Amino acid sequence: MHYVSAERVSKSYGIKPLFTNITFHISEGDKIALIARNGSGKSTLLKILAGKDNVDEGNIWIHKDVTVALFEQEPKFDENATVLDNIFHYRHPVAEALRDYERIIAEEEKDPVELSAALAKLDELGAWDFEAKVHQILGKLNIKNLNQIVKTLSGGQRKRVALAQILIDIGFEHKHVLLIMDEPTNHLDVTMVEWLENYLNQQNVTLLMVTHDRYFLEDVCEEIWELDNEVLHTYKGDYQNYLEKKAARIDSTLASIDKARNLYRKELEWMRKQPKARTTKSKSRQDNFYDVQAKAKQKIVDTQVELQVKMTRLGGKVAELKKVYKSYGEKIILRGFDYTFKKGERIGIIGKNGAGKSTFLHMLHGIENADSGKINIGDTVVFGNFSQTGLEIKDDVRIIEYVKNIAENFPLANGGSLSASQFLTLFLFPPEQQYTYLSKLSGGEKKRLQLLTILFRNPNFLILDEPSNDLDLPTLAVLENFLSEFQGCLLIVSHDRYFMDRLVDHLFIFEGDGVVRDYPGNYSQYRIEERLKEKTKDAPAPTPEPVKQEQPKAATPEKRKLSFKEKREFEQLEKDMPALEAEKIAVTEKMTNPTINYDEIQKLSFRITEITRLLEEKELRWLEISEMME
Repeated sequence: MHYVSAERVSKSYGIKPLFTNITFHISEGDKIALIARNGSGKSTLLKILAGKDNVDEGNIWIHKDVTVALFEQEPKFDENATVLDNIFHYRHPVAEALRDYERIIAEEEKDPVELSAALAKLDELGAWDFEAKVHQILGKLNIKNLNQIVKTLSGGQRKRVALAQILIDIGFEHKHVLLIMDEPTNHLDVTMVEWLENYLNQQNVTLLMVTHDRYFLEDVCEEIWELDNEVLHTYKGDYQNYLEKKAARIDSTLASIDKARNLYRKELEWMRKQPKARTTKSKSRQDNFYDVQAKAKQKIVDTQVELQVKMTRLGGKVAELKKVYKSYGEKIILRGFDYTFKKGERIGIIGKNGAGKSTFLHMLHGIENADSGKINIGDTVVFGNFSQTGLEIKDDVRIIEYVKNIAENFPLANGGSLSASQFLTLFLFPPEQQYTYLSKLSGGEKKRLQLLTILFRNPNFLILDEPSNDLDLPTLAVLENFLSEFQGCLLIVSHDRYFMDRLVDHLFIFEGDGVVRDYPGNYSQYRIEERLKEKTKDAPAPTPEPVKQEQPKAATPEKRKLSFKEKREFEQLEKDMPALEAEKIAVTEKMTNPTINYDEIQKLSFRITEITRLLEEKELRWLEISEMME
């Protein structure tokens, strides 16, 4: 079933064409990622599909039974209403019943009559499974105070509430939902991103998504669309396949342009020799000449640029922290932190939101002071600080003027230099855009210019706080290539796992309560170890097996005899799953009892969520072992 069909669709922003004559289809079950530079029309296309904008030309059909749900970068709320009322705004009996139930259990003094009625309503609607899912979503996104007024929320809190709202909304639509998401991972910590990744994979949802998180994209999406120079290119498969196929497409296009240029030279010579009065045949050839001319003058922008930087000299002493303490009231950020930075260190910082990562960066950069201890910075250190506060604009000037006010040229290692205009072009501000006023730039373009101006100052110690937020994938590719050649120190806070894996050597893990662990490896290595620890902790004690001297065996085929341990595990799974199903039914029945108190209801609700999680894990393991059996 086609959810959406678009035929020869065009859209311009003022005089700038965003896309021209593009045709595409979205079918039930598709999971598509949309990639393009900022300002190319990604968000506009998403809004058109959601009915919030119109095309200039062409036609779009959306199946009458399909509901389109749009998650935007700037969520819109009823600002004076509570988080609870915004999340359960959906007009649906279950939504209304859940809102009433959540409102009652959040009250300090609960009316037993109201609570009993709310429980009876949830029971009547068969909503307990969905209630458990709601608690999972709210818990994983760390949404605790449902009575908080939305206008008092921080940017990150607003994003998480909007995400919870749309994930709960689509749960009420049991069939035919097209979920459109514009940068859903911004402002989420890594644990939340991993949870969202798993959640979307488990849901039977049709998805069109813009994201810069390549691991997220690769794990969730099965098709990639790229909007490039007004044309939509489609690639079946994952991100790696997209990179390979795109490279092949560019090679093919370059070869085609070379042929067109050779033909263009011949045709240009012919055109110059032609008399003014032309025959019909020569007129046809003249018309064809202009098509060849357009193709010959095409430009292919290759963002995979390597830049040999002449970095400001960095001396032997970089930065030293001795017995550093920092706290805000009872919230402890650092507890006697010691570390000596060395030349060329590339450190990633991870931890939950609010653990103190940004505070640590501010202290190192001298923006905030430590409560006690010493922070000594070397005399030759030149910091480049990319913060989440955004571009500092005093006067509304043109892009090129803004950069030239910092420096006219950027020095290179080979003794040469790049002009301000050349450096802007490298970071995807072409000459025709460099005279645009700062006020006319999109949010993503301002982030890109902020980053560029920091790098243009030629620092030797870069502090990057969530640099990938609001940057498109082409810009991230340029930035990663730049940073991979950077010889100074790097300190990065980012939830983008791909970005971190590519650029950092080891991690500072902010574990909370002032504890910071130095981990010698990248993010993926850390998460693999953490998952193994979790599995070991949760797994039952293994049954000892008799030691046997066995002869070496040939390579084991895919279908094989199970080990003694695997047989025992399989038998146990077949006992555990029915027991959990029975417990789930029993707990659900207990929750409908009007005489139980609020604390008991909370315990039972959490148990339902835990049972659901255990069942999913055990069913997956049961299937894995089943596939190994003869």
